Amino acid sequence: MIPTSTIIENVHIAPVRGEEIESGYIRIEGDRIAALGPMSQAPAVRDEERIDGSGCLATPGLVNTHHHLYQWASQGLAQDATLFEWLVALYQVWAAMDAEVVHGAASAGLGWLALSGCTTSSDHHYVFPKGRGDLFAAEVEAAREIGIRFHPARGSMDRGQSQGGLPPDVVVERLDDILAATAEAIDAYHDPSFSSKLRVAVAPCSPFSVSAELMTEAATLARAKGVRLHTHLAETLDEDEHCLAQMGMRPVDYMEKLGWLGPDVWFAHTVHLSDADIDKFAATGTGSAHCPSSNGRLGAGIARVSEMLRRGANVGLGVDGNASSELTTLSGEMRQALLFQRAKYGPTALTARQALKLATLGGARNLGRHDELGTLEVGKLADIVLWRTGTPFASAVADPVCALVFGPQPPIARVLVGGETIVEDGELKTVPQDAVGRAGADAHRRLMRLARDQGFVVAKEVHQ
Repeated sequence: MIPTSTIIENVHIAPVRGEEIESGYIRIEGDRIAALGPMSQAPAVRDEERIDGSGCLATPGLVNTHHHLYQWASQGLAQDATLFEWLVALYQVWAAMDAEVVHGAASAGLGWLALSGCTTSSDHHYVFPKGRGDLFAAEVEAAREIGIRFHPARGSMDRGQSQGGLPPDVVVERLDDILAATAEAIDAYHDPSFSSKLRVAVAPCSPFSVSAELMTEAATLARAKGVRLHTHLAETLDEDEHCLAQMGMRPVDYMEKLGWLGPDVWFAHTVHLSDADIDKFAATGTGSAHCPSSNGRLGAGIARVSEMLRRGANVGLGVDGNASSELTTLSGEMRQALLFQRAKYGPTALTARQALKLATLGGARNLGRHDELGTLEVGKLADIVLWRTGTPFASAVADPVCALVFGPQPPIARVLVGGETIVEDGELKTVPQDAVGRAGADAHRRLMRLARDQGFVVAKEVHQ
């Protein structure tokens, strides 16, 4: 008999919203959660596929709300640089990328995310050198192969060095070309349905690489198309100084002036926010993607996450590009977020369950999918991770959520996206795992060769 549904049994359930269940079940029908509760109330249905969750913690799938997948191919460079120094060095490398590099890098990056419990990921791709193939399509195809839900954000830069911006002119695009390409990406790929595995956002890169006209036109386009808006903001003090010198105001005030605050907007980093900035986010429903490892690696600072939560602003997590957070896992960002907040603000600044909420419901809210994702509730999509917190060593921690967040990532028993298994016993099931890893390494080697061949790289920048 072919199973008509799936039941996960004998599992500790941390639903994120609602009471935890020490020994419970989750029943999946189609791509959604049909029922959950204590094992004593589990229905006896003969034609169900059964998954033994003994010794496991069930959480919603993790949601990554800021990434640059192409950067998998440029890890390990400019290791001791500030953000602006790092960008100046790496723009020269990224200018050489092509669709083959992007597909390999995205495959490795998304596979790595899936292996860390991520079921939904955004990506902010903003470098589009001419004549290098369809870079956007390359990462969309990689996400389809891995099986993860994907929210690619069509990024852009139109303000090069000749116009007072940071990037070299060779990596910027014309305004009209950007708007046309962005509209085409939305029309070709955006799926607004409840069960969607592919949604597109509009994402000019940053205040120091984008004109005011592009920011306003991008917002108009996104709202006309009914999609979300994303960009970098308030990542470093250098950005503060740049905005004050060139725009006459700090980053959040500049975004407010351009119409870029609202419930359809989420910003990456937001490290340097004032109380007034945080209150504006809370009042307008503007979200933030906290990227603790990247912010630490680049010396940008520690975002005021605990204060943002206290004042009612939404915060999710982001891995950021692997060129500034080498081999970082999304599960590991829960731990980093907790430790950074406690190191700066004390041991009650962030709890284990708040960190889990950042990685799940907070991320779902950033992407506008909190009615579909981010919690384990009846009617939501069956994006579920089973973490083995009952292993001989990990079982010394009686609280499985503490074991998940405070310690290193527990082994993963299953990662399900819409009820379909994409990871089982720590192994990708949708694609050959070793081949995906090699594709990422090949993308790195190809990008370095292309960059050298095209004269974009100074040797010390590559080997620094």
